[in-house]
Amino acid sequence: MASFHIRLFQERDYKQVVDIFSRGMEEHIPVAFHHLLTLPRTLLLLVGVPLAIVLVSGSWLLVVVCIFFLLLFLWFLASKPWKNYVSTCLHTDMADITKSYLSVRGSGFWVAESVGQVVGTVAALPAKNPPLGRKQLELFRLSVSSQHRGQGIAKALVRTVLQFARDQGYTDVVLTTGLLQHGAVTLYYSMGFQKTGESFLNILMWLTDVSLIHFIYPLPSAQEHEL
Repeated sequence: MASFHIRLFQERDYKQVVDIFSRGMEEHIPVAFHHLLTLPRTLLLLVGVPLAIVLVSGSWLLVVVCIFFLLLFLWFLASKPWKNYVSTCLHTDMADITKSYLSVRGSGFWVAESVGQVVGTVAALPAKNPPLGRKQLELFRLSVSSQHRGQGIAKALVRTVLQFARDQGYTDVVLTTGLLQHGAVTLYYSMGFQKTGESFLNILMWLTDVSLIHFIYPLPSAQEHEL
């Protein structure tokens, strides 16, 4: 197993960071497509439309063409949210990582480095509109390159954020991840994060039944540490 160490982001890391993030998000497209194919409304569409065509036209060639274009349309539906998300991130916070994360008090962007290469990332910003009396840090951009998974890198990156939150006096670490990001969901549960709810970002996510899951990790207070 290759060794790795975690450090703060530097400008020279930018290209590798963007590549890891983009590839990591696009890996979910086939999963989303498979999920879409299992939905009852999709199965009804894939059976009902070709059946109607063959009853009306009697042409099996037309049925095959119809199914091909239906699958192409479903792939488009499955891939669009992920591609839009990547594009939005690259034009907002990830357009200037130093400005977005390292120039903001109580925030950070870390990378995992192995043999001189960036193999993982994680970021954190103060949460917007936290509950009264709570000081929350929101975790973002957790990603590990496909060749370096299973080495504990993701857990180490999350622990880095948790320790940073303790040091900065935060009361909780919160995050949002997609229902279909199975590895991430399993990781957060295994590390003690608690689910607080689900939501849909837009109508397309609702139509494809892909919700966002919200998590929280309450941090022990100084008094609890002393006990």
